[in-house]
Amino acid sequence: MTVVAIIPARYDSTRFPGKPLALIGRKPMIQHVYESASKTPGLDRVLVATDDRRILDTVRGFGGEAMLTSRAHRSGTDRLAEVTKRLKAEWVVNVQGDLPFVRPQTIARALRPLWRDRSIPMGTARTPIFDHEEWCNPNVVKVVTDAKGFALYFSRAPIPYPRSHALSRNGTSARACVPADGVWGYRHVGVYVYRRDFLLKFARLRPTRLERTEGLEQLRALAHGYSIRVADVDEPSVEVDTPEDLSKAETYLRRLRG
Repeated sequence: MTVVAIIPARYDSTRFPGKPLALIGRKPMIQHVYESASKTPGLDRVLVATDDRRILDTVRGFGGEAMLTSRAHRSGTDRLAEVTKRLKAEWVVNVQGDLPFVRPQTIARALRPLWRDRSIPMGTARTPIFDHEEWCNPNVVKVVTDAKGFALYFSRAPIPYPRSHALSRNGTSARACVPADGVWGYRHVGVYVYRRDFLLKFARLRPTRLERTEGLEQLRALAHGYSIRVADVDEPSVEVDTPEDLSKAETYLRRLRG
C-alpha cells in the first residue's frame, strides 16, 4: 500500500509571485514544507510538482525530488493528477506549499480514516480558531462538519456565524460574543488525502459554481456528492498567503528554535 505525498508549487501565484522560493530563516519555503512532510511516518515518497524550472532546480538542489508539469493547469489538483498518472500509489497526499511548518501528525491523522474505511474517497484536516481576526480573515478557509466528521461546507466567510454575533462595523462589539469555549470556528488545514482512483476522477469533474465563487477546489467534490472526512488536529496557524505572512512565519521559526 504505497502512500505518496505531492507538494504542488507554481511560481506565478496571484497574491504572492515566487512564493515557494521566499526565504524563511535562510531556507526557501518549499524546502520547509518538503522537510516537514518527509517526517511523516508511513509515507513512501515525497515530491514537488511544479511548472517552473527555478522551483525544480531549487528542490533538487537541497536533495529533494521534483517533477516538472504543464503550465496550463488551472489548479493544484490538475497538477497533482498529472503526476499521479505517472506513479504507482494507492493513496496520494496533497500537501499545500504554503504550510512551511506542517506537522507530520496532521498528515498522519488525515490519512488514518481512509486506511480504516476504504469507502471514503477523500480526507483532510481542521484545527480550532481561537482568534476572532483569524475567523474573519478571508484568506483563512473555514470548515463545518457533521456529527460523524464529514465536511458540510468550506468557506472563506466566518462559519458558522452565530446569530447573536451583532458586530458593529468596526468590530468593537466582538468581545461580547466570544464563544464559551473560546472556539470561533475551525480552520481548514491545506492537507488532502485521496484514493488514487478518486483523485483522477476528481480532476476530470467540472468546476462548479460554488468552487468558482469561493475559489475552493474542495467544494467541487461536495457539490458532486462526494464525502470528505475531516480529522481534528493541533496544527499551528502558520500559512503564507501574502508577503506580509512571511514575518509571522519568521516569528514562529524563531520560537521553534528557542
